[in-house]
Order: sequence, then C-alpha cells, then structure tokens
Amino acid sequence: MVTVGLLYPGHSAEDDYPTLEARLDGTVKLPVVITSVGEDAHRVDALLDLGRAERLAEGAAELAPAQPDAVMWACTSGSFVFGREGANIQAAGVAQALGVPASSTSIAFVDACRELGLRRVAVAASYPEEVAQHFVRFLTGGGVEVVSMGSNGIITAAEVGTLAPEQVVAMVKAADHPDAEAILVPDTAMHTLAIVDDLEAAVGKPVLTANQVTVWKGLQLTGVVPSLPHLGTLFATRGKQE
Repeated sequence: MVTVGLLYPGHSAEDDYPTLEARLDGTVKLPVVITSVGEDAHRVDALLDLGRAERLAEGAAELAPAQPDAVMWACTSGSFVFGREGANIQAAGVAQALGVPASSTSIAFVDACRELGLRRVAVAASYPEEVAQHFVRFLTGGGVEVVSMGSNGIITAAEVGTLAPEQVVAMVKAADHPDAEAILVPDTAMHTLAIVDDLEAAVGKPVLTANQVTVWKGLQLTGVVPSLPHLGTLFATRGKQE
C-alpha cells in the first residue's frame, strides 16, 4: 500500500479522493489536507494568492502526520498561473518540507500527455478565457499543442463542484476537435473520478481530468503506477515499475 498525500484548496470536489480510495479497497491511501483560500475566484490575482508558498507550507505541515510517500499540490489553476518554473518551485518547496517527492496537477497534465504519447489535445476548461489561456501556454511550453479550447466562464471553484456528470460530459463533447488526440479537463474543483470512462466513451478518445492525473502523478512519484479500474486510458495499461 502506498500513500499519496494531497494538498487541496478549499471545498469543492475534495470528496473525489476519499471516494476513490474506498473504491480501491485499501491498496492506495489518499489523505487530503485542505489548504487555506483567500478569495474563491478563477482570476489570476486570486490564483497567485491561492498558490503562494506560505499556504502550501501550512498544508504540508498539517499533512506530515499522514507520512505520505509522495505529495501532490492538487490544484491546476493555482499552479499553472505561476508558469513552469513557478510550478516547479512550488513542488520543490513541498518536497523539501516533507522530505518526499512532490509535484502538482499542472505538471501532471504535461507528464501524462508524454506518458501516452499525446502531441495534440483539446481543452475543456471550466475557467474564464483569461485563466484558461494560462493553461494553454503551460501545455505549449511542455510540448503539447492545443488545437481547440473551450472556456466556460465559471468564476468560482464552489460552482464548478456542483456540476452534474451530464454537464461535465457536455462540456467535454463541446471542446472536442477532429485533430485532438485527447481531451484535457483541467479543474480539480470538478468531480470526475467516477466518470472518466463515461467521458472517454462520449468522445471516443482518451480524456485526462485534473483529479485523475493528480492521482496518477502522485503514484508515479512513489515508483509504481498500478492498473486501476474505471480511470480511463491513463490507468488501463499501467502496473509497470517507473
């Protein structure tokens, strides 16, 4: 059994992780610590505040008793607004605080695309356009071309957390593009871990969601990614040592 600790900002879809842990029957532990949030807003200045080092350090200290094998900053927008260098600095700070490997959801998206050999993707973003474009630039800097991007203009994570599965499916279908090899859904505030297979069935191609790639990357940091059921293409053929 491995333990992937999760630093999660505020309250929206944090229950995705304990629900998945229960489904996995004790093979993976996913303890969640809620980090402090200033203003719940998908706006660049608010997101820079959300991801500042002090908030992550406080969360890391609270997570320490869980003795994680790896830690993820389970926030996409609160990492990609800092750019790749800033996201790496965030992860390094958490790793240093806890003495275990650490990463973030934004970095996980790029690494998951590389794992699956994806070069061209579509993005189904809940965020307003300005914020979503920061994610596009983050992906582009990691060698992933975005051929289509749908931004849905949702301001708060709290609202994103209330989206029903059929609304998420509709969002993913609307963002699809014939040239896209996969669809990326970049908000950890969105409940997705129970519907990854449904999302892939709706578009007939791989779908990477924020909470899914967060778990995947955390497991990769521990040295092994097991094949896990109902978590899409990313987990379908895993089980190898990394």
